[in-house]
Amino acid sequence: MRRNTRKRSRTTRRVVGAVAAVAVGAGGLVAANIYASAGESSTGAQTKAAAASSTIDCPDVGQQLKAVPAQARAQVDRELALLDKQISEAYQRLSTSQRAIQQDANFAQNAIVGPLKDKRAAAINRIVIAIGRVTAKPQGLDALAACTLRATGNQTNAGQGGNNQGNGNAGKTGNGPVAADFVDITKVRPNVRNPRRSGNASNGVFVSKCGVNANKLYNSDNVIVAPGVTNGAHHMHDYVGNQANNAFASDQVLAKGKTTCQNQGDRSTYYWPVLRLQDGTQEFDAKQLGGGAEGNTGRILTAKKATLDFVGSPRGKVVAMPRFLRVITGDAKAFTNGTANANASWSCTGFENKVQLKDKYPLCPSGSDVVRTFKFQSCWDGRNIDSANHRTHVAFADAAGNCPSGFKAIPQLVQRLVYDVDAPSLKDNGKTRPLFALDGFPEQAHKPVTDHGDFINVFDQKLMNKMVQCINTGRKCS
Repeated sequence: MRRNTRKRSRTTRRVVGAVAAVAVGAGGLVAANIYASAGESSTGAQTKAAAASSTIDCPDVGQQLKAVPAQARAQVDRELALLDKQISEAYQRLSTSQRAIQQDANFAQNAIVGPLKDKRAAAINRIVIAIGRVTAKPQGLDALAACTLRATGNQTNAGQGGNNQGNGNAGKTGNGPVAADFVDITKVRPNVRNPRRSGNASNGVFVSKCGVNANKLYNSDNVIVAPGVTNGAHHMHDYVGNQANNAFASDQVLAKGKTTCQNQGDRSTYYWPVLRLQDGTQEFDAKQLGGGAEGNTGRILTAKKATLDFVGSPRGKVVAMPRFLRVITGDAKAFTNGTANANASWSCTGFENKVQLKDKYPLCPSGSDVVRTFKFQSCWDGRNIDSANHRTHVAFADAAGNCPSGFKAIPQLVQRLVYDVDAPSLKDNGKTRPLFALDGFPEQAHKPVTDHGDFINVFDQKLMNKMVQCINTGRKCS
């Protein structure tokens, strides 16, 4: 399988070539050749091929909301979750409408993308009204209703079957991954640079030991971005630390929740998308929303090691995080949103100090394990535990380690997950050794660039103060 890896602008959504993927069921694809029939223009055939190997690309409304009054937050969160659901449903219809698309080049636009715009416009209008009841109405959100078709690059080559044919999975994921999503890490040039630390740097490390989700606590909720909405993430998460985390967990519930952390003073919640082996395994969620019903299939892999380190600032001392601070690093929609907020890194043991990948899964040599690393934001605005888009209340330090003006340096969470998983066989599309991939929103095509991590600080104040003292005095504590 190969794909065109050149970056396309948001206005260019074409697939060049005649091969496209055709659905055989919800989320399932097989390869089919789509050629211009007698009397049909090549442009028409390309339009059909583009629709058949495309995803739904919609502007991210939530990222544009810089401020939402507290009185309107609950309704706005529900409407944002509805927008995600609408995209997921439109994507599923796209994946199961290939025969109609072959027969009518305008079907996808007229029957799927057009109606989606109308639904989004109604939800966006309700957001505007909800905010307008409390403060000035946000302007320009109506322009975010329209969506487009975007090439995924997931079409197969002639003569090849769908994803992972022959290993029992028979292309059940349908929307990725593909061979071009992987790269041999031994052939990647070193790209790791570390900021120079000043004499005032806070060099300590505080380690919280919370396990690897041996309890197998999974759900497809996201209490940060979609509180009160079941399946708000549309993909499954691993959870360590707080065991009370679901869509309905309030701060009070989290404060009383049990924790897998060795130090019971850390009831924080740490969660990330599960990694799956595309081997045909029917997991517990094989027919559920968030799982197989939305293209997240295969055996869930538990990390062999998960480390949670809190480190200092290269420029000076850190201050305590406020309790219930929410931080998201990376972007679950980076494939369609663009890479501005993409942050998680992929590497292999023995290569981490040399190579970190953003948009490829690593092929690790024998004896080396796959590593996912998340470096969370290390600067806080000093006032808010969250923000409307879940980003502007925290920030990354610049290349020299300095926080933006008005922000304070806080302990930076560095989360590292290690997986014992063999490098997949790409020449036969995972038949010999299956591909692996992240769970994700169905329209994101399981791209590695969409990896992300979530954290809510539920340290008790005594332990948080110990962490700050440890880091600022240059010690290593746990």
